[in-house]
Amino acid sequence: MTQRVDLATVMDRLAVDEVISGYATAMDDGDWPGFLALFTPDGHADHRAAGGIEGSAAEVADWLAGVLGGFPVRQHLIGNRRATFENLDGYPGGDRADVRADCLSTMFPVSGETTLAISRYTFGLVRTEDGWRLRTVVAGEKARRGPGGTAGG
Repeated sequence: MTQRVDLATVMDRLAVDEVISGYATAMDDGDWPGFLALFTPDGHADHRAAGGIEGSAAEVADWLAGVLGGFPVRQHLIGNRRATFENLDGYPGGDRADVRADCLSTMFPVSGETTLAISRYTFGLVRTEDGWRLRTVVAGEKARRGPGGTAGG
């Protein structure tokens, strides 16, 4: 591999990382226009394994706004990212990316018990004219402590 190829790969990884961090930040800040801007026009998300819905990015954003609105303080920490890239047109970095990442969500309600959830996300991204965008998001909850769940399930 040449240095140029390595740089392109690094740049793609940084750009994809920015999209995934943007996803968590948009949920935490309630920035639903910013959330939608992370997706392709046909993008969709599946939060059924976390007790939610599956639908278009707009449908899921509306659902998240309602659910997360009861938690004025929330933080989704997404880490342990493992990304793979698929090169479709000869560009060194890749045109599709699949990322598996773990998420620790802490949500403080207006009153009542704090909710802590551990999830694994799978993100499918594509390179667009505007940069990397989410085409698919699947949230798989592994454990929840607080209202609506117990540790381990």
